Amino acid sequence: MTALALFFALTGLGVIAVLLVPVERKPPVLATFGAAGAAALLVAGAAGLVAEKSVAFAYGHFLSFGALRLGLDPLSALFVLITGAVGLPVAIFSAAYLRRYQDDYDLGYFGLLYHLFLAAIIGVLIARDVFTFLVAWEAMSVLSYLLVIYENDHDEAAQAGFVMLAMSEAGMILAAGALLLLADGAGAMDFASIRASTAVLPAGVRWAVFLLSFAGFGVKAGLVPVNSWLPLAHPVALTNVSALLSAVMVNLGIYGIVLVNLSLKPPSGTASGALVLAIGALSALIGILYATIQSELKRLLAHSTIENMGIVTSALGAAMIFLADKEMLPGALALLAALYHLINHALYKALLFTGTGAAEIGCGTRDLDRMGGLIRRMPATTLLMLAGVLAISALPPFNGFVSEWLTLQSILRSVVLAAKPIRLVFALSGALLALTAGLAITCFVKVFAMGFLGLPRSPTAERAAEAPPAMRWAMGLLAATCLLLGVLPTYVILLIDRVVQALGGSNATDALVPPFFLVGREGGLGLSAPFVNDFHAIGAQVGHGIVPGRGLVLLLQGEAHNPVVFAISPSYGVIVFPLLLGLVFIVFRLLARRRRVMLGAVWAGGLARLDPALTYTASGFANPVRVIFHTILRPRVIEEPIENVPAFFRPAIRREQEEIHIVDRLLFRPAVSGLKGLAAVLRHMHAGAVNIYASYVLLALLVVFAVWVGSR
Repeated sequence: MTALALFFALTGLGVIAVLLVPVERKPPVLATFGAAGAAALLVAGAAGLVAEKSVAFAYGHFLSFGALRLGLDPLSALFVLITGAVGLPVAIFSAAYLRRYQDDYDLGYFGLLYHLFLAAIIGVLIARDVFTFLVAWEAMSVLSYLLVIYENDHDEAAQAGFVMLAMSEAGMILAAGALLLLADGAGAMDFASIRASTAVLPAGVRWAVFLLSFAGFGVKAGLVPVNSWLPLAHPVALTNVSALLSAVMVNLGIYGIVLVNLSLKPPSGTASGALVLAIGALSALIGILYATIQSELKRLLAHSTIENMGIVTSALGAAMIFLADKEMLPGALALLAALYHLINHALYKALLFTGTGAAEIGCGTRDLDRMGGLIRRMPATTLLMLAGVLAISALPPFNGFVSEWLTLQSILRSVVLAAKPIRLVFALSGALLALTAGLAITCFVKVFAMGFLGLPRSPTAERAAEAPPAMRWAMGLLAATCLLLGVLPTYVILLIDRVVQALGGSNATDALVPPFFLVGREGGLGLSAPFVNDFHAIGAQVGHGIVPGRGLVLLLQGEAHNPVVFAISPSYGVIVFPLLLGLVFIVFRLLARRRRVMLGAVWAGGLARLDPALTYTASGFANPVRVIFHTILRPRVIEEPIENVPAFFRPAIRREQEEIHIVDRLLFRPAVSGLKGLAAVLRHMHAGAVNIYASYVLLALLVVFAVWVGSR
C-alpha cells in the first residue's frame, strides 16, 4: 500500500504543479508526474500480485452500515498493474502531444482532470465497500465526461459527451442496484461481509444481481447493445484521453462484472454464463464489422475496442459456465484467457491510439482515405504501428496471438459439458469468434496498407514529417511490451494465475505450462513421464539450464475421449521464424545471381505516372465487406438532385450513405419513435380546461379506489 500512497501523493503534487507552472511547462510537468505516478502503480500492482495475502484497512464509517475500507487483492492488483502499464507511456506521449493545445486551451484544467481521472480509477479498484466503490465510480464517470468535452467549442464533443454521460449514469444506477441487493442480503456494506453471505441468497436475488450488474457494468465495457457511446466519444476526445478510455476505463466494466459475479458471489448457473458468452461473441462480431468499414482511424479503433471487449466477455462467460458446472480446470483456463486478453488489448490499443496521434501530428489527418505513403516520411512511426497492427490481428510473435489462441482453446473445451443447449451456445459463439478473427485481419490490413503504404493521397500526407521523439519513445515502450507478452507467455500466465486461483479455485499454470525442463518426472495434471519425454524429443527442453522457470511451451491436453494435444511456443517461434526467413532470402539471392535482373519503372496500366486518385482507398478496400454484410449494415442512401444541367437532361444526383448502427436501428430508434408517438397522443390531454383536469384527478382516484377494493 506504500506504493499506492505514493501514487496519490504524486497525483496531488501533479495537480498543484500543473496549475502553477507557466503554459509552456505544463505538458512536461503533466508528463513527469503522470509517468511517476504510473510507475508507482506498476510497483503497487506487482507487489499486490505476488503478496501472500490481501491487504485491507478501514478509513471511516458510513452511518450504521459499518466501516469503509480500502485494500488490494490479486484481482484489483492486476487491474492496477494494467493501469500503470498504460499510464506510463501515455504520460510520456502527452509531453509532446499536448503542445498543440497550449495556445488555445487551458492545459492546467486538463492536467487537473487527467490526474483526478486516474485517481478515481484507482479509487474504484481499491474500494472494499459498496459506498466507496460507487462514489469512486461516479467520480470516474463524471471526470471522463469532462475530459471528452475538453474541446468544448465543437458541437460533436458536446453531443458525444452527453450520450456518454447519460449511458454511464444509467449503467451506474443498474450496477448500484446489484451492489445494494448484495449489501442488503449481507446486512453490511463491506465486500468481505458480502462475500461471506452470498451462499444463502435466494436464486431470484442472485439472478437479479447478475442481470443488473452485467447490464450496468456492460455499459462501461462497451458491450452490445449499450455500446453507442464509444464510437461517439473517441473521435472527439484528445488522443491521449482516447487511449486511457479504451485501454484503461473500459477494463473497469469487466472488473465490475468479475467482482460481482465471481469474487463477491459464485456464478448464478450455466444459463447466466451462456448469456455472457453469447453477448460477448455478438459484441465481438458487430464491433469488428463496423470497424472494418470505417475510414476515420479513431472511430475505427473505438469499434475495435467493442470487438476486443466482446472477446474478453466471451472467455469470461465460458469461465462462468465451466465453474457453475464444477469443471474447475476448464473454468480456470477460460478465466486466464479472458484476463490475458484484457491485458493484451490494453497495451496494443494504447499503442494504436498513440500511433494514431503521432500520424495525425505528422500528416495532419486521421482519415485513411487521405493518408498513404507515410512509410517514407514517418518510418519509425510506421514500424511501431506495424507492431500494433500485428498484435491486434493476433499474429505471432505478438501478444494478441497467445490470448486469442487460449480463448479459442477454452471454447473447444466445451466437450466436457453435458448440457446440449449450452454446448450449442459454445459452438455458435466459437463460429462468431472465428469470423471475428478473420474480419480483424481484414480491418487492420486496411489500416496499415491504406494509411502507411502506397502513395500519399492528399497534400498533407505528401508533406508528412516524423513524430516528435517523446511520442516515438512511448510507442516503442508499448510495442516492446506487446512483443514480450507474446514471446514469454509462460511467465505472464504464472503471474495471472494468482488471480485465477483466487477466483476459480484451480491452478491453470500446471495445465498450461508443464515442467518440460524436468526430464523423467511427472508433468503435472495427467501428463505422464513418457508423454513429457515425447515433447523433449521435439525440443520442449531447449533452454534447460539457461532460461529460468518451468519451460517455454504452452500445452493443452484433451480428455480421455478427446486426446488431442494442442501446443505452441512463441518463445521458440521468434527464433525459428527469422532463421527460416533468412534461409529463404539467401536461397533466392543465390538463384537471382544466375539470372539477369533488370530494373525499370512500375507499369501502371499504360499511364506515364500513376496518380494517387487512381489507387485503392480505405473505403474501396472495405467495400466487399459492405456488400457481403449489407443485410446487417443497411446504410440509408440519401439522394440530392443537383439542377446544374439543362432541363431536358436528367438532373445530376449526388448519393451519400448514412450509416445507422444496427443497435440504433433495431433498438433505440424504434424506442424513441414509440416515445414520440406516445407524447403526441398525451399532448391532446392538455386542453387548457380546468374541468377536464379535474376529471383526470377524479378518474385517477376511482382507479386507485377500485384497485384497493379488489385487493381487500
